[in-house]
Amino acid sequence: MSTVARRPPLDRAGVVSAAIALADARGLEATTMRGLADVLQVTPMALYKHVAHREQLIDEMVDRVVGDIGDSAPLTVGANGATGDWRAAVRGRILAARGILSRHPWAQNAIETRTTASSVVLAHMDALMAAMFAGGLSADLVHHGMHALSTRMWGFTRDVMPTPTAPDDPEERAVALDAFVSAYPAIARMMTTSPHAGAACDDDEEFAFALDLLLDGLQRRHEEGWSSSS
Repeated sequence: MSTVARRPPLDRAGVVSAAIALADARGLEATTMRGLADVLQVTPMALYKHVAHREQLIDEMVDRVVGDIGDSAPLTVGANGATGDWRAAVRGRILAARGILSRHPWAQNAIETRTTASSVVLAHMDALMAAMFAGGLSADLVHHGMHALSTRMWGFTRDVMPTPTAPDDPEERAVALDAFVSAYPAIARMMTTSPHAGAACDDDEEFAFALDLLLDGLQRRHEEGWSSSS
């Protein structure tokens, strides 16, 4: 007598895991309730027992990914403040966030389109602020520092406007480059004389450079006793 293997019953954790896998493979736009139901080989109505709608599903996906940041780079701050360099603690957590989100390209758009900060999201922000406070930064400076970090707290940022693409034809390319150099000499100087001239930028290195500038600047303002009222 043959037996048919029974599919494990669905639960919210399994639905969210499947949704993350689907978004990783096909993108956030393809992660619809119907698309997820097809992957799980259930009816869409079966999913609504676990998540009320697609936006709640995406909220749960974001929480799962953001929750991994704390597991990867926990910040523990004692009653008398953390020991060590607060910049290293904040830097480590943000770079951990960048590493985690880089494995889920859809997460940036999902985070930017959320309308409410969940407890998991707030916990990440709170951990960053706690490390700053432990370093002696004032509430005023922490407030401005979080604004300065902006989306960098999640490990991503928006790139600058891209430069025009040169034509493939060699003669047209030469003419276009001459015109570009003549019109925009500062851009041309940067592009042709920087150490990595002619090579693609290292996005991780550029991100870390900008992050360090911000954190070092906050520390310098702290040492100067800066306040917004002054």
